[in-house]
Parts: sequence; structure tokens; C-alpha cells
Amino acid sequence: MATLAGFLRPLIAHLEGSRDGHFAFEGLAARTAVLGALLLAGCGPGGGRGASLVVVDDAGDSTFVTHPFTRVVSLAPATTELTFAIGAGDRLVGRTRWCDYPEAALALPDLGDGLQPSLEAVLAVRPDLVLLYRSATNTESAKRLRAAGVAALQLAVDRLDDVPRVARLIGPALGQAGSADSMAAAFERDIARLRAERGGGGESGPTVLLLAWDAPPIAIGAASFQSEILALAGGRNIFGDLDRPSAEVSLEAIVARNPDAVLITGGRAPEAFDRPEWRVIPAIRERRFIQFDHPAFDRPSPRAPGVIIALRTIVEARGW
Repeated sequence: MATLAGFLRPLIAHLEGSRDGHFAFEGLAARTAVLGALLLAGCGPGGGRGASLVVVDDAGDSTFVTHPFTRVVSLAPATTELTFAIGAGDRLVGRTRWCDYPEAALALPDLGDGLQPSLEAVLAVRPDLVLLYRSATNTESAKRLRAAGVAALQLAVDRLDDVPRVARLIGPALGQAGSADSMAAAFERDIARLRAERGGGGESGPTVLLLAWDAPPIAIGAASFQSEILALAGGRNIFGDLDRPSAEVSLEAIVARNPDAVLITGGRAPEAFDRPEWRVIPAIRERRFIQFDHPAFDRPSPRAPGVIIALRTIVEARGW
């Protein structure tokens, strides 16, 4: 395995920067064109060695795959679940403490946290591939893993569309291209059906405060998959204009937006909001809560369609 980011980026930049008809490619198309040309030409590390696949991760780094990876560490719950979902769970040799689904994941070695992971613990299980969450805090970890001769992919699984996209990205690298594509296609069909039932989702229905934390108040914004799930379930996120996954908000801002209901997760009970400062919000004062602790609501995963249906049932039953 070897990374080719330094070689590929100038070619991609050249194609993306052109505006001349046949050579004007955007993002993924540019990468596909360059990588396809390289593979057809038999290019690879060392010239004639070649490769069967090149994977470009969400950090823009490229990895040649000459054979499917067989010892994989997943340092994000979403990629752990995806790896099992595409039929490659038997290739996993390590996980984070937060990787709790499916049940078989709990039998894997717990290597600690997924952000700024213990590389000593990771390397101790002798992986040939490490799946990292795409984050500035993991950039250095990816570099150090590659320096140690271990392939590393940084993957941003933040939105519902990322579920099929990442499945198709890692599937071929794990020898599961067919099952990954089948899982991805089924997921896309389910989401398309749920979206069609909602007429696109989000245009009507009760306004909801999606509260990730209460001290200080942290609200879910439009860039989170949880906001997407709420829209497809029939609700409207009152902070859907925040182009971030989450943000600290003031009680005054919540009062001004006056939600019809408050959705709380993480096992917190409505009694947590009995403090006087929270009672200035009518929905809280009148106990208009949606307590939703579905185990798959904390990550984008193949289970998202079921989460949407479960939340939609609650929203429709309340009749707000």
C-alpha cells in the first residue's frame, strides 16, 4: 500500500481548474478520471507493480489497494457498523469503546477513543488498514500510521448520504464490493421512499428543538444527520438555519423561536429541565417533550430508515 496524494493533487487541481469543455471536471469526476487513467496505464508504486484499486478518502489522500485488507481497525462507531453491514465484520481486529453495534462488535478488542487514538494500542493488533473519522485531530494519527506502514482512511460519516457513499468506498477495499453496493442501493431506496412520503421532508409539521445537551444548551443544526432524520419523520428543526452539526445556543434564542416540542436524547429525563431558567420556554413549561432514545439515533447508519419510521410514529401520535 502507498499513498499518492502528492502526485495526484496537481493532476486533480489541473483538471478541476480547467474550464475548457471536455477537461472541466468537478471534484469526484476529476479524481475518477485521473485514477482511472493511472490504473489503465498500469501505474502504481514502483512503476510496473500496478494496483487493482485506488481509494481516495475524505481528506483527499489516496491509497493503492493491491489486495483486500484483512486486518482492519475501525475507530468510529459508524464505520464499524458499516463494515459489519457489508459483510466484512470478520476482517475487524479492533474498535473504539463507543462501537456497540452489532453485538458481535463487542467481542473485538477495545482500543480506546477514536479521536487522537492510542497508536500503540492500534499497532499492537497488527492492522493493515485503520478507518478513522475525518477530523483535524486525526490528521496526525493518519500520517503516523502510514509512516508505520499501515494504510489509513479518514472518512466523514456525518450525513445520511454518507452511509451509502462510504459503504461503496470501503467495500471494494475489503473484498465486498458487491454486498456493499447492494446495501447502499437498498438504503438509498428506503430513504427515497421515506422522502417521497414526506414530499421532500421539512416543509410542514411541528417545530422541534433538537437538544444534544442542556448545560450549556447545545442544539443540533442543519449539518447533522439527526436534523435530516427529524425532517423525514415529520418535524422541523428550529435551528435548521445553522449550517453546523451542533452549536451552543442561548435560552433567549430558544424562546424567540418558540418550538412546538423539545426532543431529548441520551437518557435524559424531562425532569432535567425543571430548573427555573428552562421554564421560560413554553414547550418545556407545558411538558411538550419527545424523549427519543433509539439506539441508532446517535450515528448515521444502515438502520436510519428504521429510526425515521420510529420517530415519525411518535411525532404523528402527538399531533402537534
